[in-house]
Amino acid sequence: MARIGFIGLGNMGGPMATNLVKAGHDVTVFDLSADALAQLESVGATAAKTAHEAVQNAEYVVSMLPASKHVLSLYLGNPETGVEGIVNAIPAGALVMDSSTISAEAARELAAGIIGQGRRFIDTPVSGGVGGAKAGTLTFICGGDAADIEEARPILEGMGKAVFKAGAHGAGQVAKICNNMLLAVLMTGTSEALQLGKAHGLDPKVLSDIMLQSSGRNWTLEVYNPCPGVMEGVPSSNGYQGGFMVDLMLKDLGLAIETAATSNSATPMGEQAQKLFKAHSDAGEGQRDFSSIFNWFGQQGK
Repeated sequence: MARIGFIGLGNMGGPMATNLVKAGHDVTVFDLSADALAQLESVGATAAKTAHEAVQNAEYVVSMLPASKHVLSLYLGNPETGVEGIVNAIPAGALVMDSSTISAEAARELAAGIIGQGRRFIDTPVSGGVGGAKAGTLTFICGGDAADIEEARPILEGMGKAVFKAGAHGAGQVAKICNNMLLAVLMTGTSEALQLGKAHGLDPKVLSDIMLQSSGRNWTLEVYNPCPGVMEGVPSSNGYQGGFMVDLMLKDLGLAIETAATSNSATPMGEQAQKLFKAHSDAGEGQRDFSSIFNWFGQQGK
C-alpha cells in the first residue's frame, strides 16, 4: 500500500483516483468541486481541504488537470496571481506523476522545477478516455528517468493496463500528442466515409462491418463508432454524452500543431482535423464527445 496524493477529480481523474482506492492504496484527494470530493470519500479516499494538504504526507503524487497553465500553477505557483505552488509541500524524494495532457515544453519546465526542489517527476499522460479511466484500462505514456517509471509502474497499473517509456521528460507528452492527432484524423475520416455511405442509402452498421473486414479498419470502427445506433455503450449511442469532449480534442490538436512548428514538421492532416473540430466547436458542440463530428459531416451540403 502506498500513500498517494491525487489532485484533479474530473471525468478522468475521479475514476482514476477511485481505482487507486480499490487497489488498496491510501489516497488523499483534492479538487475544487465539493461533489467530486464527496464522491471519492464515499469510496474510501480522504478528502483534503487544500492541494497542499493533499500532498503533505504523500510518497507519490498524481495530478490530472485541464491544461499546461493549471499544472504549472499548481506545482510551481504563479507570481502574477500570488498562487503558491505545492512543490515544497511535497515530502522530499517523493515521486510526482502528472497525467494531464500538456505541452512537452511545459512538462520539461515542470520537471526542472520539481526536480530542482529535491523531488522526482515523470510525465504520465494517458490514452483510453473516460471509459478506460472507469474500467482501469488506460495506457500510460511516460517520459522521465527509467528507474522512476519502473517504480511508478505498480501505481500506474492500478489505473491502467499498459505502461510505456517514451523517452526523457516531455517525451510522454509528445507521444500522447502524436496519438491524439492520429485519432482525430481517424475519427474525421471514419465519420466522412460513413456519412457518404449513408447519403447513398447504405446501412451504417452494414458499412461499418464491411470496413471492419477491409483495409479501412481502424480503432474508431472497432470500439468507438461515431454513428448513433451502430454500437452499444459508446457516446454516439448516448447523445454524444460522456467520453472525450470536442473542445479537449481541439486543445490537443492545438498542442500537436504547436509541437510540429518547433521541428518544422509537416502536419497537413492534423491541421485539417483541427479546422474541422474548430468548426464543429464553433457550432456549439464543444461539450459533446468528439465522435459527434459525425453530425457535422451530415449537416454539410444541405
